[in-house]
Amino acid sequence: MSASSHVLVRGNAVERISAAPIDVGADPDIQRIEAGGRVLMPGLIDAHWHAYMAATPQSFLMTAEPSYLTLLAARQAEATLMRGFTTIRDLGGPVFGLKRAIDEGVTIGPRIYPSGAFISQTSGHGDFRFLFELPRKPGGALSYTELQGVSAIADSPDEVRLRVREQLRLGASQIKLMGGGGVSSPPHNPIESTQYTEAELRAAVEAAENWGTYVTIHAYHPRSIQMAIRAGVKVIEHGQLADEETARMMAEKGVWWSLQPLTYETHMSAHMPATSRQRAMQVFEGTDNAYRLARKYNVRTAFGADILGDAEAASRQGTALVVLAKWYAPAEVLKMATADNGELMALSGFINPYPGRLGIVEEGALADLLLVDGNPLESLDLVADPDKNFLVIMKDGKVYKNTLPK
Repeated sequence: MSASSHVLVRGNAVERISAAPIDVGADPDIQRIEAGGRVLMPGLIDAHWHAYMAATPQSFLMTAEPSYLTLLAARQAEATLMRGFTTIRDLGGPVFGLKRAIDEGVTIGPRIYPSGAFISQTSGHGDFRFLFELPRKPGGALSYTELQGVSAIADSPDEVRLRVREQLRLGASQIKLMGGGGVSSPPHNPIESTQYTEAELRAAVEAAENWGTYVTIHAYHPRSIQMAIRAGVKVIEHGQLADEETARMMAEKGVWWSLQPLTYETHMSAHMPATSRQRAMQVFEGTDNAYRLARKYNVRTAFGADILGDAEAASRQGTALVVLAKWYAPAEVLKMATADNGELMALSGFINPYPGRLGIVEEGALADLLLVDGNPLESLDLVADPDKNFLVIMKDGKVYKNTLPK
């Protein structure tokens, strides 16, 4: 906000912004926060997060009691909000119950745009079945990860359509498909692989569009990205191996590029298996080129941190924003993680779980606000230390943190 602004929040929205003091009379329900000339900015939005899996190692996810894992996810959700991320788009995991608990005030956390189970072909990036579970006969029992709502295995347009509709039935705000291999893929799943056929992808897109929403797809390689775009997918997740032709295609079709600053410094884990390390290096080497292509062709670009299975890395969620300074000015970085990501959230159309404007400080916008001790437009590093620098955190008009000096 500009200097000497006064902001009135009523309910869950910004009611008024004025250069002059706002007269609210003697209303006893009004809480006054003297900001002392500090910077007021919108709450941060992470467009690629895994609330259920960000801080919990994969070995735990495969073996621990689901109720215990949900408690871990709830604790991490509160930590996410306290890092200044008032909204996350969850791109895979059983978070419907967590979202409800947060929305109802049972526990504390950010707004969650849930995808539910990510949908994968057999042998795809989301197929984490044990070898003894193969082959699965038609109509056979679901695997552990499917039963827990982490993934959904589907082959053929009809099966894909069914799994999409199931996630929509559970409350998904968008649909996540796996369109190629990835860093954390199981063995024998090369990152260059193209997963799903165009007909299968179109079935998912059609089912999502019938609910007013869209499909986002995990894909790194040009072939899988281009196939997804032809099928009508609206958002590409990752894409670090994209080439010029693919970036140009994204720009021409108005497709969002949900890029993450995946680098050796930010995402290499000591617990990463050797096969994953090799794939990770391919991705890390492509990150710089991907951002340069996104800028060159003016592709609509979203920010996401995409942390998996690493509590220490999850605690540095804001640091990923600072890394973006390699390619963008601080104002561009902050806009990407607020207003731009807010527009991406709105793609969920008439099933948007939080109808209203996100990522901006304007009259009528949802009141997700941060009061910063310093100016992040001048020093982007401030967002990397939220404990110290985010003095007030408000979500949906409610103050969850206020450490202003008394």
